[in-house]
Amino acid sequence: MTGADSSLAVAEFTDPACPWAWGSEPKFEQLRTALGDQVRWRRVYGILFDDCDEPAPDPAAEAAWYHRELLEISTHTAAPCPAHLKWVAASSWPASLACKAAEVQGTDIADAVLRRLRETTFLDGEPADTPERVRRALEGLPGVDASELARAAASPEVLEAVRRDWAETRSPCAEVREITTPGRHNGRAKPLGEMPEDGYRYALPTLVFTGPAGRAVVPGWRPLSEYLDAAAAARGPAESRVSSHKTL
Repeated sequence: MTGADSSLAVAEFTDPACPWAWGSEPKFEQLRTALGDQVRWRRVYGILFDDCDEPAPDPAAEAAWYHRELLEISTHTAAPCPAHLKWVAASSWPASLACKAAEVQGTDIADAVLRRLRETTFLDGEPADTPERVRRALEGLPGVDASELARAAASPEVLEAVRRDWAETRSPCAEVREITTPGRHNGRAKPLGEMPEDGYRYALPTLVFTGPAGRAVVPGWRPLSEYLDAAAAARGPAESRVSSHKTL
């Protein structure tokens, strides 16, 4: 998802199973329209549900608890929420690999694949968290050969690309570790353990704008105006500073 010769780059840290990213879709569509073609936009798949996470001792209880979380989050985002969640995603890797593989087919296909895989959780209540579930979810999606996409998603090249996304998400910029702004999802970097040395990752979603005037970061759940302000700050003019955005 690129705009040729653009001076503005946007990194969208996201995950197919993130409810806040699902709720942010309409804003991001408006933002991309407002910014036009002259922007280099890339998605960084952060892997919200990692393969190394411990499985829940009671999957049904976990699904019921997480469904309540989704319902509560939807009161903030106004995004659709499933009437029932059959299970919590065991892994974000299969869907993220498919989304990354779809990018070679262009923006429209990549967008459609990501949205359909999000729908499996937030509309169907059946997260596509295995390669077979991903393939079934994408069957019949216009312009997508689900079997061919599954083969591409299993390639070493795509796996390495998502591994880079995983690592980038776990190397958050300093700005997001200093956030004290109140809010349900203020975007402060998420600790990976109980100790600071365990590291942090970006909250999802987070947008990082980079341009001639520097970097501006908008993490968590924010109004569209903050994204537009951040884009303008990063673009410049060159003498413009972005310090006012560093504690968003």
